[in-house]
Amino acid sequence: MASQTNIPAAAVEGFKDAASYDAHRPSYPPEAVETFLTKLKVAQQPGSRIVEIASGTGKFTELLAQRPERFTVKAIEPHHGMREKLVQKDLQSVEVVDGKADKVPIGDEWGDACIAAQAFHWFATPEALKEIQRVLRPGAVFGAIWNAEDYNKPQDWPATTKWEQKLNDFVCSLDDGLPRFRHQKWREVFDQQLPGNPIQVIKDTFNDDLPRFSLPLGEDSTKWTVWLSEETLASRLNTLSQVAVLKGEEREAWLKLFKETLQSNDVERNEKGEIAVHGITYFVWTDRI
Repeated sequence: MASQTNIPAAAVEGFKDAASYDAHRPSYPPEAVETFLTKLKVAQQPGSRIVEIASGTGKFTELLAQRPERFTVKAIEPHHGMREKLVQKDLQSVEVVDGKADKVPIGDEWGDACIAAQAFHWFATPEALKEIQRVLRPGAVFGAIWNAEDYNKPQDWPATTKWEQKLNDFVCSLDDGLPRFRHQKWREVFDQQLPGNPIQVIKDTFNDDLPRFSLPLGEDSTKWTVWLSEETLASRLNTLSQVAVLKGEEREAWLKLFKETLQSNDVERNEKGEIAVHGITYFVWTDRI
């Protein structure tokens, strides 16, 4: 079983307020979920068995539990606080398990699909891919899905507004050396499957390092807009682990920048004073070889 020491310290500290994470992180657009599960070949497949790795507080797990297919879900989560929050939800046909991506306590070829929601960037390693392949039956699909607000997108993706780009620049400046979705480094683990030359193919065969998942990755996305109060937007930003850990003068500087940015002339507000926040749900999928 995994222990919390297996998680990067920045994640342990940044996600310690599991209740706030659960309350303020967004769910996923229904149309994106439907397309994603269709690509994973489990939509309209009653009783499919799904492994969800790094399920967190269950933002995606809840959607799986509500599905008409009545999936059987094993939700794997190493962070104690997040795992306990998920257990409290008592979701039907969901077993919450203490485990981590490179040591999943599930039998060989159990799953019809494997999902990583808002998490694959934390464990995009050859060891994790090997373990994901092990728990999936042949021909099953692994998929990763992320919600990325414009303020937390990859820096080279265009922002909808200048104020969101300004916040994105700040978030991207908080570099602690750990990979996030916006860094796009998670892609490299798939590219590493490709052998460089025939001799390498032979070495890989003997070392059991042959490709485990098909390439190129399938990719799709859904854009969305939500209306949030300033307080709710601040709380959502604070669920980012690198923002959550800011203290003292650094936190004061962040709060000053946040309030100044929301005075920009391209901030769109509705009659309630809520702010239009833009983002994208991005997802990829690949067949187990």
